[in-house]
Amino acid sequence: MGKAWGRNLRDNENTEIAGWIDVRPGAAEEAAKELEVSPEYLGTDLLEAIRSLSPDFVVDITSPSGHREVTTTALGMGIPVIGEKPMATDLAEAKEMVRASDASGKLYMVSQSRRYDGRIQAYRRLIEANLGELGILNSDFYIGAHFGGFRDEMASVLLVDMAIHTFDAARYLSQADPVAVYAEEFNPKWSWYAGDASATCLFEMTNGLRYTYRGSWCAEGSPSSWEADWRAVAEKGTALWDGHGDPKGQIVVEPGGFHSKVADISEKSFEIKSGIAGSLDEFLNALKTGATPNGECHDNIKSFAMVCAAVESSRRRQRVEIAELM
Repeated sequence: MGKAWGRNLRDNENTEIAGWIDVRPGAAEEAAKELEVSPEYLGTDLLEAIRSLSPDFVVDITSPSGHREVTTTALGMGIPVIGEKPMATDLAEAKEMVRASDASGKLYMVSQSRRYDGRIQAYRRLIEANLGELGILNSDFYIGAHFGGFRDEMASVLLVDMAIHTFDAARYLSQADPVAVYAEEFNPKWSWYAGDASATCLFEMTNGLRYTYRGSWCAEGSPSSWEADWRAVAEKGTALWDGHGDPKGQIVVEPGGFHSKVADISEKSFEIKSGIAGSLDEFLNALKTGATPNGECHDNIKSFAMVCAAVESSRRRQRVEIAELM
């Protein structure tokens, strides 16, 4: 991910890589050489780099266990931060990072890169323009991912490492926030993961919406999209998105009878700067204009709280209210 961000920073006409820091000696130099960039600072010391460079912002692409230290250090020195998901390893760290943003008065944004997709933006437009009040939102995520490495040994691997994308997408699509969750994690007998690689979650959201998540990272065959397979059900009809093509659905045009008469609806997606390039552009615009971007820490912590609450609910085998953890 460091190299992926490096390429995007290199290729963006509004950014210049002033320094590259990695905890492994020599790794920053190797990556810079591969990307053919020549930062002024290459090394392992973030404090030294900030003091010598006075950068306009810091990009935090460490593993989750490093996010709190890197982000609070930069914010404490008055430097805005854009970082990778998830915010932290737990909510206590995440809340400390939000407080650091408040204390410094500087922006901390989490890159939820999957929001920058013309198809999911089209799906949200289809829901908003046609369906009326949303009551049910479902997502299915089924992929047999043979990663190898650290994920094979992670506890709660699906919820902790992947579900943040889908949970954040649910908040984006519904424009609702989590209230409570009941979740169950499990690991089928054939799973190659040590930790639970499958989960079912039922979230109560604001405005009475119910959002359900069903997922597995050890589901062989007939995979869903990495963006999940979605169904939104509302007072005027239903909208579908398979995570691949343009969204579609049906709305009621003549109520009554056993089945109301319906008409097809659809929404064309459009080309936008996607993924990291999209989140970087929004971050730069926020620095320039003061606008609040997607992923701003006060908002993104709500998506992270969904992950933490789901894991806690699975552990307790009972419903967990988000406010309890926040």
